[in-house]
Amino acid sequence: MKALVTGFDPFGGDKVNPSSLAVGRLRKRLGGLAVHTAELPTSYARSAGVLRAAIDRVKPELVLCVGQAGGRSELCLERVAINVQDARIRDNDGKQPIDRPVVKDGPAAYFATLPIKACVAGLREAGLPAAVSNTAGTFVCNHILYALMDIAQDHPAPFRGGFLHIPFVPEQVARAGAAPSMAIDDVVRGIEIILEVSAARTSDLRTAEGAIS
Repeated sequence: MKALVTGFDPFGGDKVNPSSLAVGRLRKRLGGLAVHTAELPTSYARSAGVLRAAIDRVKPELVLCVGQAGGRSELCLERVAINVQDARIRDNDGKQPIDRPVVKDGPAAYFATLPIKACVAGLREAGLPAAVSNTAGTFVCNHILYALMDIAQDHPAPFRGGFLHIPFVPEQVARAGAAPSMAIDDVVRGIEIILEVSAARTSDLRTAEGAIS
C-alpha cells in the first residue's frame, strides 16, 4: 500500500511552515505502507495542480494533506471542506479571492474519507492532543482538501483522503509571541499514527466527536 503526504511552503511572511518540516521527516516505510511526500505551494491557483500531479505519479491508496493552523493547540483532523475561497490574507501569488468557489458548479462540500475518529482515538491513546475539526477555514488548506476530494471523484486510481491541521512549532512562537505550539517530533509521530490507522481500517468509529459551537 502507498500513501502520499503533502505539506505547504511558508506563507504570510513566516520563514517556516511546520507542515513541510514534519512531512520531510516522515519515515519512508511504516510496516507495509510506503510513504511518499510532496510540498504544495500556498497558492489557490497552483496547489491543486501540484497535488494532482503527485497523485498521478504515486498512485496512492491514501492521501493526507497537512497544513498549519496557527492558534490551534491540537492535531485537528478535518471532517469537511466547503466550496468557497474567502481569503483573509493574500496567498503566495499575492491573490486574495473573496466568495469564489473552489470548483465552479461543484457540490457545496466534500467529506474526508479517512477514518478520522479512529485516527483521533489513536492519537489520544499515544498521548497527543487531537480533535475532529468541523471547519478547515476558507484559506488554501480548505481549498486543497476540497480539491483533493474532488480529484478523488473520478481519478482512475481510487484513493481515500483527508486533511490534518497542526499547531505552530515552538520556533514560530518564539518569534511571533504567545500562541499554542507543538514539538515537531510530536507532529511527525502524529502523522505516522494517522497513516497507520488509516492503512489498517476502512470503517470509522461511531463515537461522539461533534461540537456545539
